[in-house]
Amino acid sequence: MHYTLRQLQVFMAVARHENVSRAAQELSLSQSAASAALGDLERQFDLRLFDRSGRRLHLNDLGRALRPRVVELLDRAQELEDLLRRREAPGILWLGASLTIGNYLATLLISDYLQGNPGSQVKLKVANTARIIQLVAGFELDLGLVEGPCHHPDLEVLPWVEDHLEVFSAPDHPLAGRSALQPGDLAGVQWILREHGSGTREIFDRAAEEALPQLKIRFELEHTEAIKRAVESGLGVGCISGLALQEAYRRGSLVPLDCPFLKLERRFLILVHRDKYRTAACRRFIELCHRHGAEGFTDLQREIP
Repeated sequence: MHYTLRQLQVFMAVARHENVSRAAQELSLSQSAASAALGDLERQFDLRLFDRSGRRLHLNDLGRALRPRVVELLDRAQELEDLLRRREAPGILWLGASLTIGNYLATLLISDYLQGNPGSQVKLKVANTARIIQLVAGFELDLGLVEGPCHHPDLEVLPWVEDHLEVFSAPDHPLAGRSALQPGDLAGVQWILREHGSGTREIFDRAAEEALPQLKIRFELEHTEAIKRAVESGLGVGCISGLALQEAYRRGSLVPLDCPFLKLERRFLILVHRDKYRTAACRRFIELCHRHGAEGFTDLQREIP
């Protein structure tokens, strides 16, 4: 065999970072050792896997075609090593979650997973839906948990649990406490919303497209907590997942607004690359997520302080 697992590990790390120095740091190698491993791999087969641009290395067509097969080979090799070492726990799981899930559900799921799989590790990346889709598609994450639609052709989308966005305000807002608001009641309202690229914003825009064609958007913020604080301060009306509002409702610092004309239901999704080998860690975490289906999701919500 004319390649080594170390060479393939270097190839994957360089593909992730597009930089040999950062790849070497990830693998605890010297930069010269990482460069030599990548160079030997390319010379042995008389090919190039990257296009060079200064210090940046970008996967070329051959490198992109090779990447999913290398990911699978390395994952299977890790499982074989675990078996030889008689490790019962699955290896590292690289998990991504969009912001609402990452802030309010992912840590509870990870805690449950680690209790059931002692000795395992989970690395969590939290970003908006668009970024998580990009990372799963690029083989940088094993799984993605997202709250927005996904139409990427390389990703398999597994339906997970139902969620509902809620329109809300400060308790002293003129619309607070009124039932069955109509679109006209929201005319002139200042909105504080998530940024474009977030699943929450995509669902809201779709629901508001016909009912509220002339939105007055005061702020677009990346974090739900910042939106809640701004609405509590009386700066406008917001719309985020009801999952993120339970504590504020209990305190009385925020109140829901009854907007029956807005269709704000959605489903959280699990994303997996179609060409990626599902390790034991992937399989077990997906099973855990499905166990926390409709009833289990409610149980997790009760744990939120």
